[in-house]
Formats: sequence, structure tokens, C-alpha cells
Amino acid sequence: MFLAHLLSLLGVVVSEISLTVLVYELTSSPFLSALTFGLGLLPYLIGGTLLSGIADRYPARRVLVVCDLICAACVAVMVLPSTPVAALLVLRCLVAAVAPVFAGTRMATLADILGDGDLYVLGRSLLRIVSQSSILAGFGVGGVLLVVLSPRQAITITVGTFLCSALLLRFGTKRRPARIDTKEGGSSLLRDSLDGARLVFRNRLLRAQILLFWMPAFFVVTPEALSTAYADQIGAGPAALGLIMCGMPIGHIAAELYVGSALSPGARARLVFPAVSLGLVPLVAYLTVPGLVWTVVLQILVGMSGAYILGLDQWFVDALPEELRGRAMTLQSAGLMTIQGLGMTLAGLAAEFAPVHRVVAGAGVVGTLCTLLLVAELRRARREQGAGPVRPRKAAPVRIRKTEPRDKADQHMTDR
Repeated sequence: MFLAHLLSLLGVVVSEISLTVLVYELTSSPFLSALTFGLGLLPYLIGGTLLSGIADRYPARRVLVVCDLICAACVAVMVLPSTPVAALLVLRCLVAAVAPVFAGTRMATLADILGDGDLYVLGRSLLRIVSQSSILAGFGVGGVLLVVLSPRQAITITVGTFLCSALLLRFGTKRRPARIDTKEGGSSLLRDSLDGARLVFRNRLLRAQILLFWMPAFFVVTPEALSTAYADQIGAGPAALGLIMCGMPIGHIAAELYVGSALSPGARARLVFPAVSLGLVPLVAYLTVPGLVWTVVLQILVGMSGAYILGLDQWFVDALPEELRGRAMTLQSAGLMTIQGLGMTLAGLAAEFAPVHRVVAGAGVVGTLCTLLLVAELRRARREQGAGPVRPRKAAPVRIRKTEPRDKADQHMTDR
């Protein structure tokens, strides 16, 4: 699972940068080149909302392998010299629509493999660390490949990474049954997917938790989206821009490594509210127009606040009934990517009317206030709900696969 995640992610990142260069070479259009990146985020909402039912309706291994094969097929068509630019953009959208289904199914399967406890939290933390590192490495590798290869040749390599990921998942993981059985009176895929979103947002606890994943991410992308403009404002060169953009991932990786290895599950849970409440505060210091060194320090501090996610991960998986797990995690992943894309877009729009440093500082102020409101809501919801899993009043119209409890203690937990 770990190696497949790494290969698949490297394939996505290298194909992104290579496809962007290819589209620019074919069209000489900065807009279409930028649109290629944007199309990697926009379909997440569609795929995560309308296709999330796939994660629970079908065996996880089959879903993961098919997603990798679809990505490999799309990338293989991109390589063909006869593929027009419009088709390249459509294929880019298809890969992006598949991505949240793959991510949500993988997260739910990780809970099956490692259990719902501390190992799951640490496993997800490790995958996030790999994701941050792979993004940095992937852009570097992609840049090096484009020096010695054409964009189409670089894209060809990613076909192999997706196929290797599919092989690892097919022969390296065991088959697990689907979480819901639709053979007897089951509902449609679309209805299952929408029911999953409805059940998540109708419940106060799940709604507050998923919004706490999303809200800080909406504001935290502002300095990254405006890093080029800010580097120009303070007179920094391209090398300095790279340092600024690396600050937040470095802080995030360092925080996750420390919190995951040095703190107990209870300590990570107690860290959630303080870390998320103060996470965006360093952005307010942009009002002083800090120089390069202090800008990097601020970026690292903001990245370190991501340590709150480990405790929130545990709360989220504890609150989810198993039959809703795949859909909820797919929705959480898709919403996170969509909200970040929206945050980047609005940050750029705001910078058209106000100085960059004020936009970043404003994101820190407004983001902190919104986060504090969510923290208060989640505190109330946790007091009302308690620590047990959410049981919706009206279950989704599907037949749930049941397993026999192992002993009386398990029977008691099942009754609860």
C-alpha cells in the first residue's frame, strides 16, 4: 500500500508538470498552461460527491487497481502525437475525477489493515509525509526529466508508475469484501454517493469535524498562491522563491514526524484545538512585509500547525460507522482539494485589488476567526455526541454486510 501510494503520487506529479509544459509548447498560451494545473483540482468535487459510493459498493482492492489502470490508460493516450489539446485537457479532468475515489478508498482500506486505533493515525500521518515529500521530489524529478526528455517522453514514464502501483495493489494486498451489498434491493451508485454526503453533513459531529479539515486549508494556501508575487514585492529572486515555497511543507513534515513519534494518542488529541486555533496567526505578521528569512520562518510555523490533523484523524474515524467510511473519506479528500483550489483562486483575485502582504495577513485574521468558531462548534458537538460512532436515524437504503462478533464484549460493542 505504501509503495503503491508513492509510485502513484510520483506519477501524478510528474505528469502534471510535463503536461503543463506540453500544452504550452503546443499552444504558446499561458492561460491554457495554467488551466492544465487548475483542471487537476476542479473535478475533485464532482468525483468526490457523485462517485464516492464506489468506495463502499465494491471490493477495495478492485477499486484501487481499476483507478490506477484508468490513470495509466489516460496518460498513455496523452502520449500519442495525434492527441489534440482539447483531448489532453479532458483526459486531465478524468484523471482528477478518479483521484478522490482512489484516495478515499485507500484511506478506508488503511483503517481495515491497521485498525481504527493509533496505528491508523500514524499510518495516515506517514502517507501525508510521503505526499509532501513526493510533491517536492516530483517537481524536481519532473524538471530534471524535461531537461533530457521531451514532455511526451516524460509523460510516458508515468504510465509505468501507474501500472506498477496497480500490480503492487493487486498482488500485494488481500481481497476484502465491499462494505455494502447492493445485490438485494440496493440503490444506485449516484444515490449511495449523495446519501453518504447527506449523512455526513446532517450529523453535527461529522459536519464539524470535516469542516475543521477544510477551513484552515482554505486560508493556508494564500501565501503559497501568492508566493511569486510576494517574492517580487520584496525583491527576491527565483532561488528565494523556491525557499519560500518549501517552508510550509518542511514545517508540516517536521511537525508530523515529532507529534507522531514523540506524543501519545491522548497528547495528540489534546493538541488539536490549540494547534488549529493558532495555526494561521503567523500569517498576520505579513503586515510588516517581512524579508526572505522571516518569510520562510513564518511559512514553517504555519506548516507546523498541521500537526492537529493527527488527533482529528482519530476523532473522525472513531465517529464513522464502517458502512459510511469509504464515502465519508472520499468526500473529505475531494473537499480538501477543492477548497484549496478555491482558496488559491480567491487569493489571486483579492491580490488584484490589494497589496499581496495585506491579502496574506487578512487571510490570517479571517481564517483564525472562522477556525475559532468551528472549534467552538466541534467542542459542543463532541459533548453532545460522545466518543462513539455516529448512527444515523435513517440508514442508507442498502444492505450492510455484517460480521459475527467474536465474543460477548464484541457483542456489547455491536449493540452500542
